[in-house]
Amino acid sequence: MRTGVWLVGARGSVATTSIVGGLALRAGLAGPTGCVTELPELRGPALPAFADLVFGGHDLATTPLCKRAEALADAGVIPWRLVAALRDELGMVEQELRPAPVGDTQADRAAAVVRDLTSFRERHELDRVVVVNVSATEPAPRPHPGHADPAALRAALDGPDEVLPVSSLYAYAAVLAGCPYVDFTPSTGLRLPALAALAEEARLPYAGHDGKTGETLVKSVLAPMFAMRNLAVGSWSGVNLLGGGDGATLADPAANAAKVQSKQRVLGETLGYVPQGGTRIEYVEELGDFKTAWDLITFSGFLGTGMRMEFTWHGCDSALAAPLVLDLARLTAAAHAAGQVGPLADLGFFFKDPLGTPTHSLGEQWARLTAFTRHLHDGGDSDHDNVG
Repeated sequence: MRTGVWLVGARGSVATTSIVGGLALRAGLAGPTGCVTELPELRGPALPAFADLVFGGHDLATTPLCKRAEALADAGVIPWRLVAALRDELGMVEQELRPAPVGDTQADRAAAVVRDLTSFRERHELDRVVVVNVSATEPAPRPHPGHADPAALRAALDGPDEVLPVSSLYAYAAVLAGCPYVDFTPSTGLRLPALAALAEEARLPYAGHDGKTGETLVKSVLAPMFAMRNLAVGSWSGVNLLGGGDGATLADPAANAAKVQSKQRVLGETLGYVPQGGTRIEYVEELGDFKTAWDLITFSGFLGTGMRMEFTWHGCDSALAAPLVLDLARLTAAAHAAGQVGPLADLGFFFKDPLGTPTHSLGEQWARLTAFTRHLHDGGDSDHDNVG
């Protein structure tokens, strides 16, 4: 199943690491560490092979992809040997990257994206193209009547107003082009009633939001533990320090607030109540593509005995995110091939703020994911909507 992976934010750290990783796996130069779809419980014939993935994308930036890979190698994110070995392949992907579209109206820009996606699919004779948003986090959009109604949305996009945030404009274009959409960011993406209705009409699956790669991944394991042991969490406070482009973006208060909201939701929905404390995100340029999170949890046990737990997570976000981007592209392509429609709730395992799933427990999400993947490998059902 030849599958296009169209990355919005294609020259960013996560996208570049995903592309280098995908090319390295195809060439047999690296193992699939971090790729969940290569675990025995998920691996199978329904998923496109790494060799079947073809990369393209949009970005505002113009730095050549190979230069971005070299910068990541200098930063210790990817091995230099891979950059050296894959220069020709990276040059070929470079030919498939397009500048962010321009136009007088958002309808014009969406039409330009549709042309790029359609041309990419036809040029490479792809069975399908999965659009994955890995661009910078956006602030929450201002409400607009077009967000609720497809007809009103189409009419508004022909006007001078910026009706949709960029992530949602790409989601709209993806739907028009017949492409499944995945949002790896906390941005709005396809989370608008009008866009969800259009995706349903087009019989397309979609997934999101906000890839779960670090501190929130740990929360999704620990919070169910406290709940299942009937231990009362009094407070849960966290500090996240990060550099790189993501950190610079989150220095903006509105984008920061959108990210914090996504990270915090797991506690209230898992514990059944919201403990004291919060999460703070700070930009520390010196950290580059790495980030550190420190959490302090206070809790009480039998007879009110007070206790505490602390953990520190120091990781490279791009190296943690990239294999998940490849996983999501493969799973979403397989879901589309099987006739799945609407939000892919069973992919909640990958997200901080997953669509359509009632649980944030990593264990429960894993059970749903394995059942979903078994269904795909067993042949699925072309008339079967999302099993979640």
